[in-house]
Amino acid sequence: MARPRSITDERLLGAAETVIGRCGPGFTLAQVASEAGVSVGTVAQRFGSKSGLLQAMSRRATRRAVELMRECAGRADDPVDGLRAAAVSVYAVLGDAEEAANHLGQLGVDIGDPVLRALLGEHFTAVEEELRRLVRAAAPSLPHAPSVPRAARAVLGVINGVSIDWSIRPHGRLADRLAEDVDAVLAAWRGREET
Repeated sequence: MARPRSITDERLLGAAETVIGRCGPGFTLAQVASEAGVSVGTVAQRFGSKSGLLQAMSRRATRRAVELMRECAGRADDPVDGLRAAAVSVYAVLGDAEEAANHLGQLGVDIGDPVLRALLGEHFTAVEEELRRLVRAAAPSLPHAPSVPRAARAVLGVINGVSIDWSIRPHGRLADRLAEDVDAVLAAWRGREET
């Protein structure tokens, strides 16, 4: 009978996320192991390689982003507020500017790897599909919005752009900047002037 795993994948992936936020793309499996309080062999055995670890992290990030978007939207009384909350939630978890910049550096490495780039494509597709669902629900209150697919793509473009811009030129909190720019788009789609 196999022994149950006492070290969960979630613990190892969380440690990797912390290490990337602190060190950027030059992180090592040894740093992840140290953060998780395990041996390097445990990390290597579980994921096979740094690439395997990054692939597992990407899949986890996609699941978590969609779950968080649904949770945030579900807490809102109004569908437009739910759309806003979900959109802001996608990157609001990045932390401070240095941590965000380190994750952005890892993103650059991921884009250069065909397997990781494909997983990023899956991530953006999943987020966009969730945004489509939320835009569709909010559509009656957004009379000046473009079609649902275009509106979802526009919101995705806003949040992706803001997260990159803020990582490079941080002013204030990322969540506040995301909210301001998403609000500007939603106000226009509602037919209201921005205040």
